[in-house]
Amino acid sequence: MKNVSKIIPCYAADTSGVCSALYEFGGMTVVHDASGCNSTYSTHDEPRWYDRRSMIYISAVTELDLVMGNDEKLIADIVSAAKDGQPEFIALCGSPMPMMTGFDYRAVAEDIQHRTGIPTFGIKTNGTRSYVDGASKALLALVKEFVHDMPKEDFDGIAINIIGATPLDFGLTGAVESMKKLYSRPKMKVISSIGMGGTLDEIRKAASANVNLVVSYCGLPAARYMEKEFGIPYICGVPLGDTIQAGALGSFMYETAHDGISRMMAAMCRGRSTDERAERLVIGEAVLAGSIAFEWSIMTRHAVDVICPPDIDAELSPDKKDMPLYAEEDIKAYIKDRGIKEVVADPLYKYIIPEGCRLIELPHFAFSGRCFAKDMKDPTCNDFLDDLVLAINKVK
Repeated sequence: MKNVSKIIPCYAADTSGVCSALYEFGGMTVVHDASGCNSTYSTHDEPRWYDRRSMIYISAVTELDLVMGNDEKLIADIVSAAKDGQPEFIALCGSPMPMMTGFDYRAVAEDIQHRTGIPTFGIKTNGTRSYVDGASKALLALVKEFVHDMPKEDFDGIAINIIGATPLDFGLTGAVESMKKLYSRPKMKVISSIGMGGTLDEIRKAASANVNLVVSYCGLPAARYMEKEFGIPYICGVPLGDTIQAGALGSFMYETAHDGISRMMAAMCRGRSTDERAERLVIGEAVLAGSIAFEWSIMTRHAVDVICPPDIDAELSPDKKDMPLYAEEDIKAYIKDRGIKEVVADPLYKYIIPEGCRLIELPHFAFSGRCFAKDMKDPTCNDFLDDLVLAINKVK
């Protein structure tokens, strides 16, 4: 059977992506699923749960409710909970069961909003896609609901929105705080962080920015929407400490803000020949993995490929070098057939990497969860790249 994880785990589901993306903004997230499943979304895939609570609920749907189409029970429960909690908004997402019965998220969300007067949106998830799909839809819904056109910042420089950071990709490493500090300098300021490390009030001002920094694929749909609606161009990339890549990212942000042309830096700046056969590989989320691959290619002066088991957009990889390989057998075969010598990936990938290929460990919370959470590091700090270089040199 194709795309079945027999050895390595699967990535966090789209429902977890919704819960993670909306966690900090004072809303109420309801997952339409069976009783007892809430712990998966709110604890197993959510490292903030024990220090910072959020209104994440489960509908506790029964088989009879689904078969008979008893949506009134769900609506009444959400309305009652909303009256008690007074959330800023209500988000409703789903699991495989409502998918099979054809649950109408938009209609139910409209009914709830009519009864409560609270902004409500349905996010059509089904638990079978990765967290990237769910988080993308959640951030897009958030932007559509709360970001409205407004004058640009009266500021002699660039005003930035950071879009797409969640603990599923960056862990609780202080990455957003580091990026805010990095871009809080003369002629640069951060308007909002649409993901973690931000507030809903800041997001309401997001249209006043003149460039969006997309730090994960999760933020790309929201950035594209803001480009279309408010004329804010975007650039995809993660600043990796004090590096050539990070410096280039800052320069490209200035260019992007002034010429209005969006850029995919992770793919655009790889600096390799399309016919060069790579012996090095990064496995992970598209934007962060692409940024690491760029810096690694600069260090080694050789091509570096990227495999993105979560979702990937073709525009992130115009040279077709970044591949959305989902099945573990496909990833294993690619490494073996291409003669890959070194791989940067989560430690659990060691179980499918062929003999003779070296693994440089880079924990990914959306993949291995808490197993290696304490080993995750802020990718924007200098220590991250120093440790990566040491690890690469160590395995040679």
